[in-house]
Amino acid sequence: MTFSITGSCGRTGQVGVAITTSSIAVGSRCPWVRAGVGAVATQNVTMPSIGNDVLDRIEGGATAQEALDAVLAQEKFPDYRQVAVVDHAGNTALFSGGNTLGRHAEAMGQGCIAAGNLLADEKLPGVVTASFEANAQMDLPERLLTALEAGLNEGGGEAGPVHSSCLLVADVQPWPLVDLRVDWDEACPVAKLRALWTAYAPQMNDYINRALNPEIAPSYGVPGDE
Repeated sequence: MTFSITGSCGRTGQVGVAITTSSIAVGSRCPWVRAGVGAVATQNVTMPSIGNDVLDRIEGGATAQEALDAVLAQEKFPDYRQVAVVDHAGNTALFSGGNTLGRHAEAMGQGCIAAGNLLADEKLPGVVTASFEANAQMDLPERLLTALEAGLNEGGGEAGPVHSSCLLVADVQPWPLVDLRVDWDEACPVAKLRALWTAYAPQMNDYINRALNPEIAPSYGVPGDE
């Protein structure tokens, strides 16, 4: 009971994943990003190592499809995996194994790919990619989250509730620009993720400054931080 949007931004070179699922802590095992390389959503019956393995091969010169094919050729249980890949140039690759759960579907767009399983409606991935393509003026984190919300609100939802969500985006640093997670929520983890992003977005660049040049970083008003 998962759907995701994996995408890249042609303006900034950023890559990222927004994902939600019915199980706990989706952000700990399904989305993977690497600055200047690409992004991977590895879902369904998840093998987390697929994410880094695919990114390693892209970084070594493989295309998105070549990287995915090579990793799955060595995977012991490929029929259980659903994997979406976007490289830094916006090239996409997809695999949905024969044991992908329930009603599942995928859609590719310009610089993006959406995939889901146990869906209530197969149109959901198409709704997600259409939103992503229609909002090219947005910064990538906002664009990914907006697309995820479109799938939840307009795409027929899932065949059951979702409980966790994640927004993960890489820019130019070796650490993520955005790594926001709702590990469990009974009501709507995507709404909670939106609230986290709304709070984090105005401070995002300040945290980059704190890492790269603390002398120009602002005070946050916490005790001892004058």
